[in-house]
Amino acid sequence: MIPLGGQIRADSIEFQPPSLTWKLDFDRGRVVGMIDGMEAVKQAVRKALQTDRFAYLIYDADYGNEMARLIGNNPGLVRSELRRRIRETLMQDDRIRDIADFTVEISGDIATAVFSVVSVFGDFKGEVTTHV
Repeated sequence: MIPLGGQIRADSIEFQPPSLTWKLDFDRGRVVGMIDGMEAVKQAVRKALQTDRFAYLIYDADYGNEMARLIGNNPGLVRSELRRRIRETLMQDDRIRDIADFTVEISGDIATAVFSVVSVFGDFKGEVTTHV
């Protein structure tokens, strides 16, 4: 109950999105505890970038990426689309504010994208490699 004449200032309340989740051991394919904060966001980025969109019924249509559809396209299109598709994939997460400092290297039929993820918990580098 707010005392008579009292106020609640909405601008002084900072909302922190929940991020507590299971910690995945990708190498062994097991759950190995819990993680929160920056580590949870890093794991979410890795998981979203290695999950094909529309391939698994457990995920809705907004989850995952469409990088596999870039196979066979010219390098100019791949550079442009890879940036857009990675950004579209990661910006679905409310904890991610921006994707910045994006570079793409193409060598043969492999494209490697390096970028910075700006999250509510801080910034970190991300990287993804895909066939093109």
